[in-house]
Amino acid sequence: MEKVKSIILDWGGVLIEDPRPGLLRFCADAFGIPQDQYTPAHDMFLEKFHVGAISEQEFWLGISAELGKPQPEIRSFWYEAFKAAYAPRPEVFSLARSLHEKGYKTALLSNTELPAVGFFHEQNYDMFDLLVFSCVERIAKPQREIYEITLNRLGSTARQTVFIDDRADYVQGATEAGLHAILFESAEQLRNELTELKVE
Repeated sequence: MEKVKSIILDWGGVLIEDPRPGLLRFCADAFGIPQDQYTPAHDMFLEKFHVGAISEQEFWLGISAELGKPQPEIRSFWYEAFKAAYAPRPEVFSLARSLHEKGYKTALLSNTELPAVGFFHEQNYDMFDLLVFSCVERIAKPQREIYEITLNRLGSTARQTVFIDDRADYVQGATEAGLHAILFESAEQLRNELTELKVE
């Protein structure tokens, strides 16, 4: 087995708690409707938002039309919703920092939206050599190309790299692209699986 040189981490669900439940609650409350009524309209436009195919304004316009409700009157409602749902996992950020300080190349690879990217940059995280966001690249996990983009920019081969995500389909996509992949469950489980790959 080649020595692991690079670590790629997901954001939502690994470095932070999955923001989706909090986002859906926040948005449903803003529209004044139950979450189960709001969610289908949200998901109808989310994939296009993830890959930058529609703007935030177009995202809310589509949802508003689908629900027959006026859109929220906030400059970046998604930013506010994401901020409200943001719950970092300090132990995973600490692990990422430790790996970076030990000389591993570290990358963040996230399916996310431009307003959330702005929020990320405001946090001033300094433990990543590379940031790759679906909305910027206009391609999303689990498509093979986004893993290859990340590897190329890291300057690492697939067999030198570990990918970590909380979604099985994204982990499968990474495996099919040739990376070592870990399905995240907890910080302790992650440390154990990295140790098995001789990542200390």
